[in-house]
Amino acid sequence: MNSSRSWLVWGAAAAAYLVAVLQRSSLGVAAVEAADRFDFSASALSTLGVVQIIVYAGLQVPVGVVLDRVGPKTLISTGAALMLLGQFTLAFATELPLAIVGRVLVGAGDAMTFISVIRLLSFWFSGRLLPQVSQWTGNIGQLGQLASVVPFSWLLQGLGWTPAFSIAGLASVIVLAVVLVLVSDGTGSAGRPPVTESVSQTISHFIDAVRRPGTLLGFWSHFTSQSPGSVFALLWGFPFLVGGLGYRHEVASLLLAIVVATGFIAGPILGILSARFPLRRSNLVFAGVILMMSAWLAVLLPETPPPFWLLCVLVVCLGIGGPGSLIGFDFARRFNPLRSLGSATGFVNVGGFLATFIIMFLMGVVLDLVNEWRIAAGFADELFSWAGFRAAFFVQLVVVGVGMAAMLRARRRTRRRMHEEEGITVAPLWVVLVRKGKRRSGRKSSQSVQ
Repeated sequence: MNSSRSWLVWGAAAAAYLVAVLQRSSLGVAAVEAADRFDFSASALSTLGVVQIIVYAGLQVPVGVVLDRVGPKTLISTGAALMLLGQFTLAFATELPLAIVGRVLVGAGDAMTFISVIRLLSFWFSGRLLPQVSQWTGNIGQLGQLASVVPFSWLLQGLGWTPAFSIAGLASVIVLAVVLVLVSDGTGSAGRPPVTESVSQTISHFIDAVRRPGTLLGFWSHFTSQSPGSVFALLWGFPFLVGGLGYRHEVASLLLAIVVATGFIAGPILGILSARFPLRRSNLVFAGVILMMSAWLAVLLPETPPPFWLLCVLVVCLGIGGPGSLIGFDFARRFNPLRSLGSATGFVNVGGFLATFIIMFLMGVVLDLVNEWRIAAGFADELFSWAGFRAAFFVQLVVVGVGMAAMLRARRRTRRRMHEEEGITVAPLWVVLVRKGKRRSGRKSSQSVQ
């Protein structure tokens, strides 16, 4: 555990996740080109993005169940192969149905990668280092998003659709070779590879994991904190910046890169805080979500388009709040035995992508409706307009608000269970702060008397 071999295995697995994020987010950078190439509406464009998310989210539970049976290496390798096929399919697609097939394959391969990498960490790391490595893994993955924003975007603009997606697909070939050579399910914290159980036992472990309040707390943490950044990066951010606000591709790429760079800094800090204050992890999630939603309100409430500096504030807030989604997997680890950790991790990972799917789809519908109203009122046909995006992005405030309410309920149940089973009482944060303030005042008073 925590050995040099652990870091080698982690490096190879993290590289696989990096490439998976590249394949996942490549469509978001190419959204404007996709609308022209396939000549479809915002709803159809959202369908192309949403189908990938549906496949990804829909496979999390079965993949998690299979993960507990076959181990991470098999699924990471299979995922790389599927994403290779998916990107090549999309590269040569000229009609929407074939493009959808390509994204389905990418979504299926992507679904196998992240939770397998997270599951692998429990076999090679332990103690306070584990949540920090989890955050570092998320950061490495976000470099894949940066790769889609910068080099992939350049390839798309310079070489065109087919060469750009073909080159992206080739990255999965390299990852597949690296994983096959370097990654091992290893001996792990249990001192042996994953135990193969019967299907009925595995399903029973999954049901047990889902019933745990701590697993639900992880699900809703991921639901609220991962979706705002994913919606922006995976599909609607680039059209919003280029079509809605009129920025050049280079400027839009820079703003998306700021999201990644900020997350790269914020992630390790959250990992340290999560390890240092394990009973306050949910407060970290809430703080990140409130920060993101406050930034969006500042952008959307004025009727006029936001100034550039406010957009910079927005993308920084998205970068800070997004890594909080990884804390959801800390809840899965904390409140589940190792035998059902894959199932619990898969279920938690559904949360953010379920919210992303809902927001993506509804935003596409709203964009089409606003454009139809514009045309009916005698204005020019303008699918990607500031007015359309202003209305569409309000959707996420409602969806995330529902998630925050559910997260509060799950936290109350989790803390109640901790008190009943472990004798641990977690006081509200404001109570702890008041107590600390009183103790400090008491110390100052005693010192003044002396």
